[in-house]
Amino acid sequence: MGKRIFFNRINIDPFRLTMIIVTIIFLPAVIGASGIDRPTSNPYEVRPKPDGYLPYLIIPIPDGITIERDVFITMPDGVKLAANIFRPNRQGKFPVILSVTPYGKDQTPPSYKPDGTPLPNAYTPFMFRVYSHGADLGHMRISMLTPWEAPDPAFWVPNDYVVMIVDQRGGFKSEGKPPTPAQGAEDIASLIEWAAKQEWSNGNVGMIGVSALAMNQYDVASKENPPAPLKAIIPWEGASNMYRDLFFWGGIPETNFSRSLGPFKANLQKMPPEQAAKVWVSAMDPVVNQNMLKAAPVLERISVPALICASWSDKGLHTQGTFEVWRRIASKDKWLYIHGGKKWERFYSEDGLAYQKKFFDYYLKGLNNGWPDTPRVRLEVRETRDEYTVRFEKEFPLARTVYQKLYLNGLDNSLITKKPSKTTKIVYHSTQGGSTSFGITFDKDTEITGYMKVKLWVSALDSDDMDLFVTVRKFAGPCDVDSPVCKAIEEVTGKGRIAKGNEIRFRGMNGFNGDMAARGQMRVSQRELDEKLSTPWLPVQRFQGEKRLKKGEIVPVEIAILPSSTFFRKGESLSLTISGHCPVDQPLLSYDWLINKGRHAIYTGGKFDSYLQIPVIP
Repeated sequence: MGKRIFFNRINIDPFRLTMIIVTIIFLPAVIGASGIDRPTSNPYEVRPKPDGYLPYLIIPIPDGITIERDVFITMPDGVKLAANIFRPNRQGKFPVILSVTPYGKDQTPPSYKPDGTPLPNAYTPFMFRVYSHGADLGHMRISMLTPWEAPDPAFWVPNDYVVMIVDQRGGFKSEGKPPTPAQGAEDIASLIEWAAKQEWSNGNVGMIGVSALAMNQYDVASKENPPAPLKAIIPWEGASNMYRDLFFWGGIPETNFSRSLGPFKANLQKMPPEQAAKVWVSAMDPVVNQNMLKAAPVLERISVPALICASWSDKGLHTQGTFEVWRRIASKDKWLYIHGGKKWERFYSEDGLAYQKKFFDYYLKGLNNGWPDTPRVRLEVRETRDEYTVRFEKEFPLARTVYQKLYLNGLDNSLITKKPSKTTKIVYHSTQGGSTSFGITFDKDTEITGYMKVKLWVSALDSDDMDLFVTVRKFAGPCDVDSPVCKAIEEVTGKGRIAKGNEIRFRGMNGFNGDMAARGQMRVSQRELDEKLSTPWLPVQRFQGEKRLKKGEIVPVEIAILPSSTFFRKGESLSLTISGHCPVDQPLLSYDWLINKGRHAIYTGGKFDSYLQIPVIP
């Protein structure tokens, strides 16, 4: 039997550790009480139901695995990279699964001493993220051989694969200095060529991994001459442009998570105050940092077969960039696995592993297993945070999408299908928590799947710039009115008297349970669009220089809302909220270095065609 281990905070005394574990065990009941999760067919039930598992279930390491640690592989410039190689303990030639990590090939899940302190091999990111997100992480069933966001050798090796996990240049046991994306791509290409020539290799190499271990796959696959042995990739949620996707989403700086990935914040604290202030202000400037865009891979050069995992949930980190990979790569053999849940849980889930294995079996082993007949897109249509319907499609966005404009009506704060004839001006105070919202209650079941966008006519009454946050939210009653239980309640309360107005929350970055259905954001001085990358359903910002607002100037802006899929039943409502602050209190992502000052104005009706465009699936 595997041993279940929950990893918690560093330096916790035994009593406190026990109390935290007890709290986590009973946390699902607390979460259920703290916010509406879903309209239910049975409002009498306790929800969600605990399943008895903690975030980490450590499984035993199976027999039959040969482990070679600290194998040093020499790069063309003489630098040696350190690898751990896991392979079947028998003769034969096997395909190779490669992951190159900045997080340490030996940094596997930490376990704890009896006093609650971590063992020496404990890896801070495991504990940091578990502590930040708690039960939101989901359940990861992995062995102690599994580095952070890397494949688990305990699964792959018994299925006749060699797993090769390498410390990137300049990291942990590898020599050299931390690489640029270009140098990293050269290193990975050399590792692929090396692996293909080993006596235990069949010459075919695939890459797999989450986040940073997905992103470096883009770098090597987009080389002008990618290594021939690289036969397939599985980037499982990976930003493709760090400027657009994380550091300056919409042109607004992210101030916490992105600045904690390296020594940036630690170095600031060692500087004299005046120097630190200059460095910080420069780092928060979207114009000064636009040279970051040059480091992004040329996605159009990727032609290797790809199984891409994207999520509706990883807003502010991987959602935008992963969908861009799907949209832009040249690969004819590409598949898209979309979910709305918890990324690490899905990566190691039974369903996720089945997809990964069937894909690699076809491209790395040459098995005639029917993979080409797999529908190109697997997506989840969400009703609530954790309830969804899985559906298979031929493409994304869906060819049958009907794009519908819902115009902002400032007279009654509604969303309507016909542009209002009367002009209205709505004002909120951007630094006093002000916002404005517009809503619609659907008169029939409505599925919204794909890309939404917002067009707004705006002005800054007291400044020359604006930071705008737009959110799409779902509101519903606590009860499915068609269920027998709710029909009985309705007979008592009277028809149409069942309470409504509860917001339905959805998953966010790293599984966070308090996000909205969909979100977008923009710094108005960065409103100019890239004509080549933009489409009628997806505005893409250009990010070249800036256009500040003139006094009294009213300008149109088109704001992309990250891809999503949400089902609204008849009688449920959609609300579009516009504000000058981030509406989500996410544990890791922060947008608190804003340029707002004073009042924002939104203009609707007449010549101001402000609208929300939604992708309706008939």
